[in-house]
Amino acid sequence: MTTSNVIAFQGLPGAYSDLSCRTVFPEMTTLPCATFEDAFAAVREGRAALAMIPVENSIAGRVADNHHLLPEGGLHIIGEHFQRVNHQLLAPKGATLAGLKTVRSHIQALSQCRNMTRELGLTAISHADTAGAAAEIAKLGDPQHAAIASSLAADIYGLDILKGGIEDAEHNTTRFLILSREPKTPPLPAEGTGAKIITTFVFRVRSVPAALYKALGGFATNGINMTKLESYMVGGHFTQTQFYADVEGHPEERSLRLALEELAFFARAGEVKILGVYPANPFRYQESQRIGED
Repeated sequence: MTTSNVIAFQGLPGAYSDLSCRTVFPEMTTLPCATFEDAFAAVREGRAALAMIPVENSIAGRVADNHHLLPEGGLHIIGEHFQRVNHQLLAPKGATLAGLKTVRSHIQALSQCRNMTRELGLTAISHADTAGAAAEIAKLGDPQHAAIASSLAADIYGLDILKGGIEDAEHNTTRFLILSREPKTPPLPAEGTGAKIITTFVFRVRSVPAALYKALGGFATNGINMTKLESYMVGGHFTQTQFYADVEGHPEERSLRLALEELAFFARAGEVKILGVYPANPFRYQESQRIGED
């Protein structure tokens, strides 16, 4: 195995991040990492060629740790992936739904499967992660105890799927970013192809009235669609805020170039940093059409 064929993720084997890596890069070997910082480090240090990290979920919202790590992690975003989260109820061989007493999983997975838990009358027990819960259930080998995890976890830990697709919301989807040591900026899309590019960047504005309004004005006047804008505290100071943004467009396009120039004028000096320029995943627009957006 060479490091050029390795992709890092946070979690244990069988985690949804592991499943996402295998879905997008079936030819690569996945590298489990204890923390998000370890996954970043694996790529920086050459132990993996890529990393895939979750940044937001359609139910749980953003993964806050990674918005802090991305600007300082030394890696570049080269792609995105949207993974449908299909929770499975897993138990040891021979277990039955009627015989179950408890179910273990990450707190978010438990909250996303409340209807099933209530229907079966199970006691929910929080665990650090979904794959870890599956591994623990396999080790216990007790047919009264189950876990909520992925189908991949069932395969890895030799568990039966007693009930599939148990999540309450059909739209349960996690967005992942694909990271590399070097940027992989795509060329400008040819006219008429319909291909879209996403540019992700962070910035800070001066602490003056209407600074954010002025900084973002260039995106409106230049017709740039901003698909995400989030703020979070930096440095432990309530008066220092960093903004994370996704926009549609390529920095070499005149409209986005002008918008970024205007942003730089109103932002704090040197505080605009592009984290990645990459192709938009088609899921973005399929989802918009599904819910009837323009």
